[in-house]
Amino acid sequence: MVRRHPHVFGDVKADSAEEVLKQWEAIKKSEKGEERRSILEGVPSHLPALLRAHQLQARAARVGFDWEHADQVFSKVKEEMMEFEEVFKAKDHKRMEDELGDLLFALVNIGRFIEVNPEDALRKSISKFISRFRYIEEELAKQGREWGDVSLGDMEILWKEAKVLEKQK
Repeated sequence: MVRRHPHVFGDVKADSAEEVLKQWEAIKKSEKGEERRSILEGVPSHLPALLRAHQLQARAARVGFDWEHADQVFSKVKEEMMEFEEVFKAKDHKRMEDELGDLLFALVNIGRFIEVNPEDALRKSISKFISRFRYIEEELAKQGREWGDVSLGDMEILWKEAKVLEKQK
């Protein structure tokens, strides 16, 4: 503890939290006695993709590779969305996959920037989707209707009802 925090227990000066993190990384690296080729090493490749992206971005941020303001992150998301839309319109499937990945990576960065775990956020959205979709199924069953008898507009009305009911809970 003392060795990794010389700014507290020693005579090393750190003017910002960023400097403290940089010093901590350097000390940790020297303690392990191994030379990492990259700050990104050690983030397990078997992690779920959103979590891995979050951790890789956090590592890069620790050494100063980060946005200064949230509006910069949002601008990056908009840029990636425009790039995705361009390749979508061009029907370039290979590039669509690349650009969708870039867009997802940028969205994860927003989560990291505002301290929201992307895995948790997506799990909650999945739960909401399931709940709302089940509401549609239940309402259709009550009405004695089948999927083939229902328009997208009808389903959208039920979806909105489910959202309203969800907010009332």
